[in-house]
Amino acid sequence: MLQLNPDASTPLVNQIIDGLRTLIDTQTLKPGAKVPSIRAFAATYSVSTFTVVEAYDRLVAQGLLVSRGNAGFFVNRAAAELLDTHTADPDASRPTFNTEWYLQQIFETRQLPFKPGCGWLPNDWMYEDGLRRGLRQVAGSPLELSGYGDPMGLPELRALTAQNLQQDLSIVANPAQLMLTHGASQALDLAVRTLVRPGDVVLVDDPGYPNLMSILRTQGATLLGVARTPNGYDLNQLERLLAQHRPTAFFTQPHLHSPTCSRTPLPQLHRLLQLANQHGFRLVENNLYADMIADPQPCLASLDHLQQVVYVGSYSKSISPNVRVGYLLANPELAQQLVHLKMRSGLTTSQVMERVVYAAIIDGRWRKHLKRLRQRLAEAHQRVGEHLHRLGFELFTESDEGMYIWTRHPSIPDSALLLDDALEKGIMLGPGQLFMVDARATGWMRFNVAFSLDPVMWELLETVFARHARR
Repeated sequence: MLQLNPDASTPLVNQIIDGLRTLIDTQTLKPGAKVPSIRAFAATYSVSTFTVVEAYDRLVAQGLLVSRGNAGFFVNRAAAELLDTHTADPDASRPTFNTEWYLQQIFETRQLPFKPGCGWLPNDWMYEDGLRRGLRQVAGSPLELSGYGDPMGLPELRALTAQNLQQDLSIVANPAQLMLTHGASQALDLAVRTLVRPGDVVLVDDPGYPNLMSILRTQGATLLGVARTPNGYDLNQLERLLAQHRPTAFFTQPHLHSPTCSRTPLPQLHRLLQLANQHGFRLVENNLYADMIADPQPCLASLDHLQQVVYVGSYSKSISPNVRVGYLLANPELAQQLVHLKMRSGLTTSQVMERVVYAAIIDGRWRKHLKRLRQRLAEAHQRVGEHLHRLGFELFTESDEGMYIWTRHPSIPDSALLLDDALEKGIMLGPGQLFMVDARATGWMRFNVAFSLDPVMWELLETVFARHARR
């Protein structure tokens, strides 16, 4: 039915997509027809199931195929109209990188054997024992099932979190200023919807956090990127932006910044607070990797005492991403606005899960887990950095903290072009375009060091890099 050439310059994923598009366009595959199952297609054409999954997923995203539960994949009955529209676009044959689509793929391709582009830690790096103990403790205690719990979140966990923040980061806050959320993502969403109105100019890190950018764009904000350097912010550029625009807020990640893992020096933090007071904009400090910082230093919230700063943190990165417990701190007046919005949009958060987290972090082994986690990350940074240097990559900053390395190869101008070849080898990459405010093509890419330790993966990646290196 199709002619696939594994030696051709066009990746197999694109060959499958183009071949099925032609069959649908010529009605060799008629509207409503069932296409071969993933396994059957892979067996027939001697390609990997990962390649077929990727091709089918893209055809579904384009609206040409539909997936029906356990029944399989079928040609969309409206495929002919979609193909007519596609044909009218002279650039449609050129594959483009879609950040929203790729973000979804990151969460839907956990079955891939290699995931250096993901944003979580491997299972055996998580606080599994503590979480199991917490689950057992909560399951063995009386459960209050008839109510929704405290709108601000479990009081015991809020008090403990506030205590730990003061001890570790010198953030002084009353528990009444601390609200638990459904992960850091909900905390950021609540902050966006409280502080930002459609049409507002908002500053963000560039590169930065793609989920946040999506939330802000949905709110109707105009995003301006503040360039990150290996030593923090480009303050000259920031001051030019402030002179030309009147931003409502700056959403930023000063420490263990994703994707670069850079840290902002103390003098820059002081200057940023001065600029916020001078120009009247809020600072939303996203510090969800704080548990991975080996040598904590002052943060915006500790310096500002939560006057202009809203602080966001999370337990999901260091316990488990399935533990959707984050938190948000603000001044008392703003905290009340935030909790009212939280209740309007989703009532309360899960007090059962908050009790599990509370039980997990008071059993005496939590701090030992964090210490071991930081050690493992430091060792992983060294090993992955050696692999990248050996292959001729440039590192944005030399670090031994956090989860990520931001890197590029001088002969690979667009890291998104590596995706298809990498996926065929079972590797999910983190192309830099995903993190750029204007989604521009870039050679930079993000490696999660905890998922980048397998020598087999590096052997496979070396062939991918060699194929795309500009001669």
